Amino acid sequence: MNHKDIYEKIALFSKELKLPYILRHFKEELTEANKDSKTYDTFLYDLLEKEYDLRKDNGRKSRIRSARFPYKKYLEDLIIEDLPEDARNKVKVFSTLEFIETGQNIILAGNPGTGKTHMAIGLGIKACNVGYKVLFTTIPLLVNELKESRSEKNLRAFEKRFEKYDLIIADELGYISFDKEASELLFTYLSLRAGRKSTIITTNLSFERWDEIFKDPVMTAAMIDRLTHKSYIVNMNGNSYRLKETKRWLEEQ
Repeated sequence: MNHKDIYEKIALFSKELKLPYILRHFKEELTEANKDSKTYDTFLYDLLEKEYDLRKDNGRKSRIRSARFPYKKYLEDLIIEDLPEDARNKVKVFSTLEFIETGQNIILAGNPGTGKTHMAIGLGIKACNVGYKVLFTTIPLLVNELKESRSEKNLRAFEKRFEKYDLIIADELGYISFDKEASELLFTYLSLRAGRKSTIITTNLSFERWDEIFKDPVMTAAMIDRLTHKSYIVNMNGNSYRLKETKRWLEEQ
């Protein structure tokens, strides 16, 4: 078999075996290996390592896309001293992602603009980078999806998808109130994860005001009890992080 036939077969095998790095680069890798007089085992090791690295990187990018983040924010971009004191004390602990491993929740509660969503997305992206399955949603969007799934009798399928995530970020609890159906659905599906899988909730309301959203005091108490059990509760009240960020940006222009 001549070189042309061999190369065609390598390309075919790489395509069939879904080895995109080898498919695109095997010729230049062969040239480089011959130039450097690589042994067969070193050549094979280097080639497979690059294929493996590409697959890992593609998986990381796919997890970030699938998470549906509204925009990208990174923990490294947080200006720690601008965060409320309680967040400053806990962000380092959260960044280990141990809370996901132990199935603990994080509730970021405080006035708007103090860095709740930035911190939540930063933790979510870091989780995606190390291999966790993450979903970002707002509470209003989640409620709409639950209602649509119920009306189309697809709640069981939604439940299976909902349970597969290692981390769910549920943003903006408190911006709108819910009717009885929405409250029951939200209670049921957030409770499903309690104690097993992690959820980060951002809210602008203190717990005493959650009955303004859910209307039913008994359900509200049960929801708070389930979500806060063995959870991290972070006081995010403070000066606007977003305003400080904007002022800093304007000063740099």
